[in-house]
Amino acid sequence: MSVLKNRATSSLLRSEKKSLLRFLTLYLLLVILVLSLLSLFYYQSQEKLMFSNQRAVLSNYAYEQIKRLKTLHHYFDDRRTYPRDNRFKSAIYDMEEVQIFSLLENDTVRFHEEIYRAGKKIHFVKILDNYYLGAKYLIIEVDDDQVWHQETIRTIMLYGSLALLVLLMFSFVLAKLFLKPMRDSIILLDRFIKDTTHELNTPLSAILANIEMMDKDVMVEKNRKKLERITIAAKTVSTLYEDLTYLTLEHERENRDEILDLRKIILERIDYFETLSRSRQISISHDLDAEQFLMDRKKFIRVIDNLISNAIKYNRRGGSIKISLHKGRLIVEDTGIGIEEEKIPFIFDRYLRFNSSEGGFGVGLSIVRKITDEYAIEIEVNSKLGKGTRMVLKW
Repeated sequence: MSVLKNRATSSLLRSEKKSLLRFLTLYLLLVILVLSLLSLFYYQSQEKLMFSNQRAVLSNYAYEQIKRLKTLHHYFDDRRTYPRDNRFKSAIYDMEEVQIFSLLENDTVRFHEEIYRAGKKIHFVKILDNYYLGAKYLIIEVDDDQVWHQETIRTIMLYGSLALLVLLMFSFVLAKLFLKPMRDSIILLDRFIKDTTHELNTPLSAILANIEMMDKDVMVEKNRKKLERITIAAKTVSTLYEDLTYLTLEHERENRDEILDLRKIILERIDYFETLSRSRQISISHDLDAEQFLMDRKKFIRVIDNLISNAIKYNRRGGSIKISLHKGRLIVEDTGIGIEEEKIPFIFDRYLRFNSSEGGFGVGLSIVRKITDEYAIEIEVNSKLGKGTRMVLKW
């Protein structure tokens, strides 16, 4: 049982990583969004607190400056010097917001805000009840020492990092809980496949052996047709059996790489599927150059069998298949039902069938992908719904 679980876990790794990555990406984006909003609210609250503290000080400065302006206003004929103070800078504007006099270092004035930050300065706007020197607005300017800003940023970074770390740890626990039902279901399916494969071996071997031993020449036409249907069914089950055997035993068998005559093997597999293709009135043509490749023979047969089998299974009655083999390239194209464009990236996922009307476990193309990845063979899929599919293998 532990061996089965280890193998199932290994087979799950790829799909589980994808699901986990998608969940964590979405979760992380949401966490960052929430933490960013909380950080923004906290920063704004600290800024308001700073303004509240500054407002009392700046109000006193404004009160003192107004008294000076009042004095200057009454003794303007004798005194013409604008009152200054080492603690702050100031400016006065008339009712039309036109500058009368200014000592401000930052001339950006927002008349409709009482207190605000202007660059590295803080402005306090005081509306005068009496227009001393013709002024309606008195602007008090002091330096923003940025101490509150630095403290706020440090607090946000510290607590934000801790919150992110805790939420990320929680996300892994949550992800495991979400993925457990999927893991259990796939382990159950893998166990079912292994048991099914074991049960298929003996009867399938007996059926195929007896079909080969039958003398078709002495049969009447009616029995020949029945035998052909039995042959088609047996070979269909045999292809599925080989795929399931590969899935259940791939971790136990070592590669037996040899220089393969690809043209010869492809012709053998075309002949193997001839009965099945003829039953659906599908013609198979080929353009095969002599080509060799270092690979495990059984694994190459799994690749070519699945490509031809799918081209037959998802073809239309009376359709055609063309197989081309040239230097570093194998092409299998059909005139079948095609694949929806948005589903193409997922056709190699295990247990996914992109047409529910056809049987199978949805393992064929995942086996193709696994083998081609192992031998650094690139797969290119071109498909149009209702027109057909073109599989290109490059090495």
